[in-house]
Amino acid sequence: MAGRVLSKTAQITGITNTMKLSELFVRLMSANAGPTNVGFIGCGNMGAHMVRNLAKKGHKLHVYDVSPQACNAVQSSTVSVCKNQREVAENSEFVITMLPNNDIVSQTYEQMVGDGLKGKTFIDSSTIDPNVAKTVQKLVKSKGSRFVDAPVSGGVIGAENATLTFMVGGTAEDYDTVKALLECMGQQITHCGSYGMGQAAKLCNNMMLGISMIGVCETMNLAVRLGLDAKVFSDIINSSTGRCWSSEIYNPVPGICSNAPCNRDYAGGFSTALITKDLGLAAGIATASNTPIPLGAAAHQIYRTLQCKGLGNKDFSYVYEYLKEQTQQQ
Repeated sequence: MAGRVLSKTAQITGITNTMKLSELFVRLMSANAGPTNVGFIGCGNMGAHMVRNLAKKGHKLHVYDVSPQACNAVQSSTVSVCKNQREVAENSEFVITMLPNNDIVSQTYEQMVGDGLKGKTFIDSSTIDPNVAKTVQKLVKSKGSRFVDAPVSGGVIGAENATLTFMVGGTAEDYDTVKALLECMGQQITHCGSYGMGQAAKLCNNMMLGISMIGVCETMNLAVRLGLDAKVFSDIINSSTGRCWSSEIYNPVPGICSNAPCNRDYAGGFSTALITKDLGLAAGIATASNTPIPLGAAAHQIYRTLQCKGLGNKDFSYVYEYLKEQTQQQ
């Protein structure tokens, strides 16, 4: 053992004869460092916070969004704005996409890799149909790069606090490749299986979220209607069997959860339009697999009603206000 230590010391001494210790330290650290150039496409309510958290971890970001305002909001000394999706991909080792729907995801990847782009790793954190994720993966692989689906759960609050849950679809090697990067933005990084399984997990989770939010909205509205204090009843739920994320972290009644969108007139957060889209996707895969989802279908119809009333931009917890209005009209 002593001989090995002396040998290693001699090697380091020899290196330092021609290299400063500071240079040696930088090289040793670089050997274990994660990616330094990360692309990010889609800097909306979630994406903006994810970009900032990646920058805080020392990564250099190359971003793009169709909204110039969204790009300007995240631009900094370590976050540069690109003129299109292709430029993001060309300047990045890893590219994360956070986009609204199937069509935009498909179009974005065609624009990035359609002419060929080798040696990149693409991570899609959008919520889309698992079959679309599989199709995009085949496209990206055919062009010489890697793709995983890695949708997230945790909402805007989770994105801001870097406590998101990532559901990863891909091979075990793919998972190992992206895990450290995803840990810059989340706490729970779970390998769900092969390509598309991250999306399958996300859609099932979001169906549960949509159902539970409506349940909390109905319950809170009834309790207040019966004369119970909203805060008192909320505390009862959260110390009893009715406790869930929608009641404890994201309560739809203003004044109960300080960070919830209901305190900002239901602005920001997770829009009614997006939960409607996600429940529609869940309905599609349920039909394809011949699986009944009666509560999922009912939740979808309620959110579709809100969207038809021009409330698609409101946070999905706006169901509480909608039910309250219905109660007052009766």
